[in-house]
Amino acid sequence: MKKNYEYIRVAACVPEIKIANPMYNVNEIISLSIKAAEDNNAKVILFPELSITGYTCADLFNQKTLINGAEQALSYLLDKTKSLNAIIAVGMPIKADNQLFNCAVLIHHGKILGAVPKTFIPNYNEFYEKRWFASSVSRISSIINLCNQEVKFNENLLFKDTESSLIIGIDVCEDLWVNIPPSSYHTIFGANLILNLSASNETIGKLEYRRDIVKAQSGKCITAYAYASAGQSESTTDVVFSGHAMIAENGVLLEEDRFIDNSIIYADIDLEKIYNDRIKFNTYMGKYDKRDYQYVDFNLGYNENLDLERYVDKSPFVPSNDKERSKRCEEILNMQSTGLYQRLKKIGCKKAVVGISGGLDSTLALLVTVEAFKKLNEPLSGIIAVTMPGFGTTDRTYNNAIILMKELGVTFKEISIKDSCIQHFKDIGHDINLHDITYENVQARERTQILMDISNKENGIVVGTGDLSELALGWCTYNGDHMSMYGVNSSVPKTLVKYIVQWYAEEMTEGKIKEALLDVVCTPVSPELLPPDKEGNIAQFTEQAVGSYDLNDFFLYNMIRNGYEPSKIYYLSKIAFEGIFNDDVILETLNKFYKRFFTQQFKRSCLPDGVKIGSVSLSPRGDWRMPSDASYELWINELKEIQNI
Repeated sequence: MKKNYEYIRVAACVPEIKIANPMYNVNEIISLSIKAAEDNNAKVILFPELSITGYTCADLFNQKTLINGAEQALSYLLDKTKSLNAIIAVGMPIKADNQLFNCAVLIHHGKILGAVPKTFIPNYNEFYEKRWFASSVSRISSIINLCNQEVKFNENLLFKDTESSLIIGIDVCEDLWVNIPPSSYHTIFGANLILNLSASNETIGKLEYRRDIVKAQSGKCITAYAYASAGQSESTTDVVFSGHAMIAENGVLLEEDRFIDNSIIYADIDLEKIYNDRIKFNTYMGKYDKRDYQYVDFNLGYNENLDLERYVDKSPFVPSNDKERSKRCEEILNMQSTGLYQRLKKIGCKKAVVGISGGLDSTLALLVTVEAFKKLNEPLSGIIAVTMPGFGTTDRTYNNAIILMKELGVTFKEISIKDSCIQHFKDIGHDINLHDITYENVQARERTQILMDISNKENGIVVGTGDLSELALGWCTYNGDHMSMYGVNSSVPKTLVKYIVQWYAEEMTEGKIKEALLDVVCTPVSPELLPPDKEGNIAQFTEQAVGSYDLNDFFLYNMIRNGYEPSKIYYLSKIAFEGIFNDDVILETLNKFYKRFFTQQFKRSCLPDGVKIGSVSLSPRGDWRMPSDASYELWINELKEIQNI
């Protein structure tokens, strides 16, 4: 099944130039363009500001010889790249209306699609552009003759691919640095890729600021933003240029390079993600000035690349950088504990009840509750931690639970559920040797009943332990561990829970508590509702039933956050988990994910309150509103098409 997942490969190039030598410069542009288009399948190729002449020509811009030479070089460029199926954006000076304009020129298959004059002309510090160039606001003509072609000449040109959803808009250097860049309007009128032809010199601290504004503009405009700045072969009479090249998307820097001439960076931008985000964030359009935009059509044909030139993160919820991950863990724990602290404070409650199994989720809930009580300045004895061993409890989890409760100084209770469950089996006529869903859920509901009744007795609230991944899969017992009075983990995915517990162990504890927490992190994920094996080890593994949480969290993020269809999630999964899971396992787990996600919505429809901590939340009062009886047929049928290939 050949599908177009709406990726477009963009190249940002920094050629080595000779100042005021257009033909030399164009030959370098041709060389890089051919390499980008033919060897690397780039469909949009960007070059720096005034790349045909060089940015630092100064008063040579007043020489007719240079201006004519630039147009002749552009003609040569058109001829030599007419077989390339790519949009090429170059910078050059253009005469029009008795003025000289600093322009971006877009070409495709030997045709000039349009020329976009720069709007904001810097004339401060080391910049003297007004000495040579006029702003687009001084433009009179909307059509000019360039290289014997009739060319659209307008600052409000947008370039639209008839084969895909790609729409290109242009910033020229300083246009980005002003309070309302032209690209802010371009994106409102449809542009999803902004090309910035730039010549930004280096000064101390400017690199970070330049990078930040590119990321910020791509983020607030919900767009892809490609940036190519003049290279180090520009004149160093007074300043130095680094050839800074960047490609960003929705606030994230995809690729970057600098201080290398004749360099190319590539990234596949995701037009579908941009489109989905613009629909989701309904304040995106807002109020805006009406402007007259012209759309120029071109056709790039089928744009899918077989090998994605883009990093696909297999753990989208978990930062890969250790420092960033630690910061994220600290921030999440603070948000969780603040949510619980404020709930306790506002209802005047000084006691909290937490069920402790020795597993990851209940451990995190206990740590969150401890931090909330610290914020309340209440004694930790007000936390009533209850361990409730059942038929599947192992010594490992039991001992870790006991150590944590005793060492943290909370009020500790142990209540076995075995006898009460056995009595309940008798009451409902269930064979205790039949280890089915009833056998499991009886235990979960008995534990919840104990916690609820203790909270009534102690005038406290039950703190829920279930996490986001379990809610997505419905891996919780309805009116059992599914229910609480405040769910502190309800927006934390399983793949992140272990890192938060590990961070707390390494940064906030020592001794026995640290040892126990680190062992909890290493314990296999299990509800421990089925009896242990002969050696007393965990025999029931959650991931054997629902599939890997690494896969399920990847699916969840890309379905909810990015709005991707099943086939695209499968496509990305194969890239992200290459060498980890084979295609059959990924497809089987994805099928299971959709069926569980749809059929278990009824559990999410009546979730207790819980704080949102990330961009994916399944709260029925917040981010996710879905009918409990919705059909999953469309999604499964798309996966069946893959299976039938």
